[in-house]
Amino acid sequence: MHCLSYFVKLRPNVRHFSAISSYNIFDSKTKRLQREVAIDLDDNQKYDYLKDEIAYRVVDRVYDIKRHFPLVVDFGSQKGLIAKNLSNETYDTLICCDSSHKCLQRIEGLDGIETISVVIDEEEGLPFRDNSIDLVISSLSMHWINDLPKAFAQIHRCLKSDGVFIGAMFGGQTLFELRSSLQMAEQEREGGFGPHVSPFITAQDMGSLLTRSGYNLITVDTDEIKVNYPTIFELMYDLKGMAENNALVNRKSLLRRDSLLASAAIYQTLYGNTDGSIAATFQIFYFIGWKPDPSHRKPLERGSAQFSLKDIPNLDKILKDTENKS
Repeated sequence: MHCLSYFVKLRPNVRHFSAISSYNIFDSKTKRLQREVAIDLDDNQKYDYLKDEIAYRVVDRVYDIKRHFPLVVDFGSQKGLIAKNLSNETYDTLICCDSSHKCLQRIEGLDGIETISVVIDEEEGLPFRDNSIDLVISSLSMHWINDLPKAFAQIHRCLKSDGVFIGAMFGGQTLFELRSSLQMAEQEREGGFGPHVSPFITAQDMGSLLTRSGYNLITVDTDEIKVNYPTIFELMYDLKGMAENNALVNRKSLLRRDSLLASAAIYQTLYGNTDGSIAATFQIFYFIGWKPDPSHRKPLERGSAQFSLKDIPNLDKILKDTENKS
């Protein structure tokens, strides 16, 4: 087995890239501990239903690119669901990066394919040399990063020319039912409400971040998954099992019992199904961004168009006249 430095030369001073945001929204240490608690559950695999499905859809986008990637990085690998879905025909070496050593120990690689685990601080980015990675994949982990522009820029730096960044993040409509139910219940019972559901990115912000970080040929598409639960309590229990429970810096230390019961009633009234269950919405943004390369197709210069949009209704006639003239 080759050592990691054979493929990627680590920078001698990773701390050179560390930068603490002026204001942190998320508590990174709490999130790491939540993931480690979740992975220690005896039945932890039963909570993988959502993340496993999203990981499969992310990898499916990798398969759409008919190309072999010698060196692939799974950014925020957690339990290794990306590694489980990848084919050994896609890559030669997979580097799984996560802040939790315990999570990385649970990852099972493919037979005959080298899988390397690297403990990183997601807030500091990837500690790899410039232009060294062929493909970076991230599935449902980047929404807990405080400094997303920096993370996107760091991944761009590590990618080779014509390298690609493919990932998925929760969108702004995720768990809007839970958020509004908790807010209304606390407003009624306590005269105010605290943050219980983390803020999520919008599609416009996603495209803007990728563009500002230097990617081109960008695509962003949206998916929405609705999952039915018996009550709000099973939903919150499953979120904890997924390690997607609250990790906001200014989160409330506890949720009062009367407020929780009131939120369950509000949720059932506003978002309940006819069979008595409740629906929870998970909005997913899938994105693809390429590191620029001379081989990429470039947009035409302004004013080079031969036809106007107003000519579309008469396009057949215009093309026929053009052919006759030629």
